[in-house]
Amino acid sequence: MIAALSAGIAPAVAFMTFIYLRDRITEPLWLIARMFIAGALIVLPIMFIQYGLHAELDHIPNVMEAFLFSAFLEEFFKWFMFMFLIYQHEEFDNHYDGIVYASAISLGFASLENIFYLLSNGIEFAWMRALYPVSSHALFGIIMGYYLGKAKMNPRYKRRYLTVAFVMPFLLHGIYNYILLGLNQFIIILSLFLIGVWTFAIYRLKHARMYDVRFPIRKIYEKDS
Repeated sequence: MIAALSAGIAPAVAFMTFIYLRDRITEPLWLIARMFIAGALIVLPIMFIQYGLHAELDHIPNVMEAFLFSAFLEEFFKWFMFMFLIYQHEEFDNHYDGIVYASAISLGFASLENIFYLLSNGIEFAWMRALYPVSSHALFGIIMGYYLGKAKMNPRYKRRYLTVAFVMPFLLHGIYNYILLGLNQFIIILSLFLIGVWTFAIYRLKHARMYDVRFPIRKIYEKDS
């Protein structure tokens, strides 16, 4: 039990520490912890909805399972929790903050999901879970947070970036799931896919840090990028 809990949460804490330490102006730890816990709590309603859908429907196509029953529900709940809990908060006042808080929500979700999996299937899967599901949630959180940060810092394009903040992680998550469900030799394909997503996410993370300066919102991003 203790081993599963430790192995389940350790990768998420490691990813969160990496993201946090790259923030030039660090955010309150209590607020990050709050977002992390909020992300963990959304696992339960999502599991309930998924259980109900599977109980009512037979012969679900892989594409529907991958994109709608998993990716859509998970990324929408993460996006919604961000908008509800932190988007209007006074501490969310620069671009990189979006990455910090969205990653906290995403990694909180990944932690509890990971713990449940390890308790059910065994601690021997911990390294595989850290490399793939947990790291993918970290990547989707970075990408979602990047565009949420652009929405907050660019009121003129707020609607556009809020939409991209949900749609892009949803599509990437759906592709990730479909590789797991529908393709042979998925480890090789999945690894190549995640390398590509890592490259994109790290580029976005570095880009957000370039604008991590506390100016009034109207002065940030004089030129849209």
